[in-house]
Amino acid sequence: MSVKPGPAPALFAGPFALATLSAPDGPPFPALVTPDARVLDLRAAFGDARLTVRGLLDVWETAAPRLAALSRDDGADGGAERGPLAGLRVHAPVDPRQVFQSGANYRQHVIDLHVAHGDPADDRPAEARRAEAAEIMDRRAAEDLPYVFIGLPSAITGPYDDVVLPAWAEKPDWELELAAVIGRTAHRVPVEHALEYVAGYTIANDLTDRATVFRRDMPQIGTDWLRSKNAPGFTPLGPWIVPAASIADPDDLRVTLKLNGEVMQDESTKDMIFDVARMVAFASRTARLLPGDLVLTGSPAGNGMHWGRLLRDGDVMDGSITGLGAQRTRCVAEVSS
Repeated sequence: MSVKPGPAPALFAGPFALATLSAPDGPPFPALVTPDARVLDLRAAFGDARLTVRGLLDVWETAAPRLAALSRDDGADGGAERGPLAGLRVHAPVDPRQVFQSGANYRQHVIDLHVAHGDPADDRPAEARRAEAAEIMDRRAAEDLPYVFIGLPSAITGPYDDVVLPAWAEKPDWELELAAVIGRTAHRVPVEHALEYVAGYTIANDLTDRATVFRRDMPQIGTDWLRSKNAPGFTPLGPWIVPAASIADPDDLRVTLKLNGEVMQDESTKDMIFDVARMVAFASRTARLLPGDLVLTGSPAGNGMHWGRLLRDGDVMDGSITGLGAQRTRCVAEVSS
């Protein structure tokens, strides 16, 4: 007697997500994807051959309810054909104008760093040093500000694309992160209203070459994020943008990264020192956040430096966040010319 397989697991939370897809040898197009892996080409549904996901985010307040209606497959799409996701290439879901990145935003991660890189002469038990670091983190959350810097959109690649490790990158490392996708222009927004400016969420792996974070020639000038984080393909993004309305609490999602099948990062966004609303509000204090922009919220404990194992040719990274799907990328060493 054969047993019928159960339904395939949903790709993401909620009734739909946004994606940028392409057929073999075809141009990328904006798509509505349903959890059962069906696809609606939004160019046809919106009657705009040049439509992009960023274009939808530019008009998110009116586009979101229309997309919700389209996802119900009740004739709102005017009979536009839905096809299978299988066989289509999945690109990064959006081409942002700006990328805001964050560091030192997970409590346990920063405590680990504090203990590991503290004063060598401090001979107190590790428990005492961890307790001290925890007090510092509590004060930081209550009194201090997030640490935000700028990334380049040109570093973004698709969620299943190979990641080329540059020949100059001596210590390439992974950093899986929750990314908020902006849906309304935001400037100097208060924390209590910041999530109103978030259209949805996606997954980012914010790779870093640890060897070039600090300048060796001029250590007094501090970090060099251009060199260490912005090589082409150093930010695998996606696969989907899941609307904020489908994520009950962005500050209670599980962030998991596996390297060659072994769990390296596995933490809840509850552990963030500054939650999503504070990150968005803080970035908007200085910058004008635009629709489609990304606010990366930092990475939890468990990166390569913690494990003493950095990325190398052939490694496969599997990253997932609750309700947002999963990405898989393979590392490929740059071929010297």
